[in-house]
Amino acid sequence: MKKFRKVLDGLTTSSPGGTIGTPSGGSAAGTPTAAPTPKEIDVQETLISENFQLCKTVRHGFPYQPTALAFDPVQKILAIGSRSGGVRILGRPGVDCYCQHESGAAVLQLQFLINEGALVTACADDTLHLWNLRQRRPAVLHSLKFNRERITFCHLPFQSKWLYVGTERGNTHIVNIESFVLSGYVIMWNKAIELSTKTHPGPVVHLSDSPKDEGKLLIGFESGTVVQWDLRAKKADFRIYYDEAIHSVSWHHEGKTFMCSHSDGSLTLWNLRNTTKPFQVTFPHGKIQKDGRKESCKPILKVEYKTSRSSEPFVIFSGGLSYDKAGRRPTLTIMHGKAITVLEMDYPIVEFMVLCETPYINEVQDPYAVVVLLEKDLIVVDLTQSNFPVFENPYPMDVHESPVTCTAYFADCPPDIIPILYSIGAKHKKTGYSQKEWPVSGGSWTLGSHTYPEIIITGHADGSVKFWDASAFTLQMLYKLKTSKVFEKPKPGEGRAAELGEEDPFAVQMVSWCPQSRIFCVVGISAHIILYRFSKYDSNTQIVSLEVRLQCDSEDIITPSENENNPCFSEPGPHSPQPHHQHPASPGSRTPEGAKDSIPCLKVKDRVVRVPPGYQSELVIQLLWVDGEPPPQITSVDINSAYGLLAFGNCNGLAVVDYLQKTVLLCISTLDLYGATDPYQRLTRSPRRNRQSTSGLTELTDNQQSTDMDRSKSPTSDHVNGHCTSPTSQPCSAGKPRIPMGPEGPRLTRRGPGRPPFRKAQSAACMEISLPVSHTEESRENSFSRSRSSSVSSIDRDTKEAVTTLQFGESYGRKNDVLPGPCLWVGTSLGVVLLIPMSIPIDHEERMEDSVTVGPSGAVQMLKGSVLRFAFLDCSGALIQCPYEVWRDQNAPEDSDRPRRRKLVHFSPSSSQDACGEGHLTVVCSERQAKVFLMPSQSCLFVHNITESSFVLRADVVSVCNSVCLACFCANGHVMMLSLPSLRPLMDVNYLPLTDMRIARTFYFTNGGQALYLSSPTEIQRITYTQEMCDNLQEMLGELFTPIETPEAQNRGFLKGFFGGNPQTFDREELFGEAAAGKASRSLAQHIPGQGGLEGMKVAAGGAVGELARARIALDERGQRLGELEERTALMMTSAETFSKHAHEMMLKCKDKKWYQF
Repeated sequence: MKKFRKVLDGLTTSSPGGTIGTPSGGSAAGTPTAAPTPKEIDVQETLISENFQLCKTVRHGFPYQPTALAFDPVQKILAIGSRSGGVRILGRPGVDCYCQHESGAAVLQLQFLINEGALVTACADDTLHLWNLRQRRPAVLHSLKFNRERITFCHLPFQSKWLYVGTERGNTHIVNIESFVLSGYVIMWNKAIELSTKTHPGPVVHLSDSPKDEGKLLIGFESGTVVQWDLRAKKADFRIYYDEAIHSVSWHHEGKTFMCSHSDGSLTLWNLRNTTKPFQVTFPHGKIQKDGRKESCKPILKVEYKTSRSSEPFVIFSGGLSYDKAGRRPTLTIMHGKAITVLEMDYPIVEFMVLCETPYINEVQDPYAVVVLLEKDLIVVDLTQSNFPVFENPYPMDVHESPVTCTAYFADCPPDIIPILYSIGAKHKKTGYSQKEWPVSGGSWTLGSHTYPEIIITGHADGSVKFWDASAFTLQMLYKLKTSKVFEKPKPGEGRAAELGEEDPFAVQMVSWCPQSRIFCVVGISAHIILYRFSKYDSNTQIVSLEVRLQCDSEDIITPSENENNPCFSEPGPHSPQPHHQHPASPGSRTPEGAKDSIPCLKVKDRVVRVPPGYQSELVIQLLWVDGEPPPQITSVDINSAYGLLAFGNCNGLAVVDYLQKTVLLCISTLDLYGATDPYQRLTRSPRRNRQSTSGLTELTDNQQSTDMDRSKSPTSDHVNGHCTSPTSQPCSAGKPRIPMGPEGPRLTRRGPGRPPFRKAQSAACMEISLPVSHTEESRENSFSRSRSSSVSSIDRDTKEAVTTLQFGESYGRKNDVLPGPCLWVGTSLGVVLLIPMSIPIDHEERMEDSVTVGPSGAVQMLKGSVLRFAFLDCSGALIQCPYEVWRDQNAPEDSDRPRRRKLVHFSPSSSQDACGEGHLTVVCSERQAKVFLMPSQSCLFVHNITESSFVLRADVVSVCNSVCLACFCANGHVMMLSLPSLRPLMDVNYLPLTDMRIARTFYFTNGGQALYLSSPTEIQRITYTQEMCDNLQEMLGELFTPIETPEAQNRGFLKGFFGGNPQTFDREELFGEAAAGKASRSLAQHIPGQGGLEGMKVAAGGAVGELARARIALDERGQRLGELEERTALMMTSAETFSKHAHEMMLKCKDKKWYQF
């Protein structure tokens, strides 16, 4: 418990570490003001650094770039390996575990130790790993690194502790699973093939033991050679040579025949009685052509040959289609007797596996399902029904159905929102699934005690929005909204999107949601905003559309002088704004451009449409083309249901819309928001050289040229209720842009502080980043060595000042205000904070009829870097929620006794200030700095420079441990927590290096100590930053291993055993053990102890410190083992001496006795 006490006695200069420019406690223009009344702010902060710890919790979605598949038929759990070295282990819903190999090497193959709670992974770096699955967070127990050979195939027989490993050289090695040490028994390729063979057989592509005799190992080589090796006799029983390359082999359960798949699309069936030629050769998809030849077919990559008690055997394979059928999708073929069923897949098949009732390979298999791992999906086919339906997948494998472009995370939602969203979304679910239960049902999971309603929202490139139930570390889709239904379908090759090459014109850029009022706002990439209301009833609706002309004139553009000599500047990078010089055109030459003026990018449906229950569109706002240029993308949005207002901004300016009256209240350029209080005094561009500007609140660096502009009159009187009379601002209605007259030279127009407004709507998953990101150039980091604030460097690069964040709330619009009122806080890309008070009618009828008054107050505060977040605290440090309207269904039947009226919930800052007096605290966070202001005096209480070498990508004020803190994620991968209001650092962890734009666009903090980001294009990673949740993580996760008795092998009867039906058993230990086979060469493979049992290794630091820690631990362990050995030796010597003494005494006692005396 720490108490902060600070006396406010007129702060007129910036606090330590503050910015250059506007005085923290003075007026916006920098003129002295009366000092505020001294008062004491007593805040008892309860958060300490011990409350925080960062760790991953659970990963949702489809494994990105999958490579391998395995299934435990007894435990009924599934494992999927990926190219990045990840392993996902899935069981019943709620049992979902993610493991990652430290090397990051691709997973080539997975092998379960069936019903043992362990998993063997073979990776592309030629290393085998043994994972312990008997703990909730699996860990590596042993690793074995092959040094001289490359691993190509592994096989682990059921209930065996010896793993067969095939290599690229054609050799077969044997590994003891318990000790993870190589056996001296090796099957060399030159021993397996005949001496007369002149060519190398190729890599090992298959290994399996005979169902009839475990002492016989079937080895398949890529060239088409198959050898059955007698492990006891150490020689080959038979060799098969086939002309076509082999891809896979599958046994019949009796062990008398096996089937091979080949590269020419054929299947060959071999009988052990005659191995000189195949018993049967079939081309399942190869038809006979007119000339009598077979069609050439694609390779059959895998085949499974499974028998059934009640029907004909199943032959299931992937591939094998003929080459001449272009455009055919990947297929899985099921041959059941004479029936052939071809299942077309949406994506290429990576691997498939047939699920059988028994783990014993020498019994009738009775397959009941087949798991198909595709490049971007996982499906399970029901083999027990003739039409082969698929099972409904309980896992959220379709997060990436359309590329994810943005995310939002809401914890502790109203408890009724999840059931109602689920009930609406359930009506639109697909049908035709198998009625049987999901076959992957292993593990156990219980609902933990630390659960509360959580919702994740994902926006996608096709314009769809998905709501997910994320409670209790699970993820289940609740509801899907398609925003494209609001617009007419653009015809191919027509429309503005086609002109600009826009492939995803409906892509979702950001979302804003109020769970209490159920108001939902979607911002699209085509500079459009759609406002939705929730209703449980369908309705016939006429969509209302507002078109806004948000334009910035050339005078509003901030630009350095032409002859600026800046040594720190490099050529503009691909992410930096590029200037476009446009000469003044005569009226005659503007005719072609005039056709492109005042046109929205998309066409809203202008007819009455029937909308189903759920989220129903109420208003569409679109920005218009201006002067042949498309509108810049919207950079910020906020909506408040209590006020009935929506605000949005971009690099041109700010607009405020009254969505109740469907009118535009304010449409103003960012420059006009300042009035006479602009901290940057900008001059018109001059061709004269070396013109220095020494005036203004912000001092530029020595080599920079200041650019000032003449100012129009204050927007306070010019921009009220949408009437824009200032000469530098444009009216909201479609009008012709003003053309500059006179010989001023070329007119400079730029598109804003980011990428061009239109581009291909890439998903957040695939946007590559050139650090640093956002609206800056590559030299941004270096600029701070010569400039005194990030705002100065922003002026050098930003062509226009963008609105980067907006927040409605109850605050004090002016310093002399006595009571709080509705306000809009505005943050810009230059680190400027503006405050706009509003006058909103309280009465319901007046609110629907009278206009809302909006007028900028001119209040300005300064921070370093773009402003990212606002939040409000009362004087006791508690978070003040924004006011909202209680949800009411506008489509519900009318009730004459209870007329529907708006019910508002306000959280006024003065309601809980009896002990602290009037006022509240405002938290402002920018890319580099955080400040806490006291309102209404606008005095800066606390300031903290978050980072100097990087910048903040995401900042949120979150509730955690019954308190609040500021959570920040920086571009250098650091996650930081700052106390409020003192901004005291609580945690700083180097967690995740930023490698692409995906993480920056999708990182999101929420209440309760959780956060998420898109870890890959198909997966959502959730993390926690609280110690409490880290401590309780074990009970929240599911158990992968549950004790189950291994099913007994069937007794096949006397006659089958007598005639050789029963398999022969042999002792592998006797053959492969060190006593019989000796030791393997030390240079062949290196054993690496795992970290599964060393808790100290989990917290060892990385790099050199980590290596030293590991070496120290190894020395300690070695010393401990030597000490234990010495103790055991001494104990054995003592025991031997004692035994000798007792034996001598017994001999002396009994030597004179007769036999009958005993």
